[in-house]
Amino acid sequence: MYNYSKLLGRIKEKGFTLEALAKKIGLNVSTLSKKLNNKSEFHQDEIKKICRVIDIEMCDIGTYFFCQETLVLQSDVGNIRK
Repeated sequence: MYNYSKLLGRIKEKGFTLEALAKKIGLNVSTLSKKLNNKSEFHQDEIKKICRVIDIEMCDIGTYFFCQETLVLQSDVGNIRK
């Protein structure tokens, strides 16, 4: 699973709603929402369109689109606090 919180922040920072961004890149808002909620994967052309619209440099794509979700087990949390 990917963590899209940085991408969502960038979308907001650039003044877009999900509805406006979806329209701008030619997606249905429900499709974009599914992708941002890890229910569906982004296609390469969609990533390029989003980057162009919200000014993400190609060298920064990994930071916004491929940040792995970090899972912390409850037992690990106990060990971290010690």
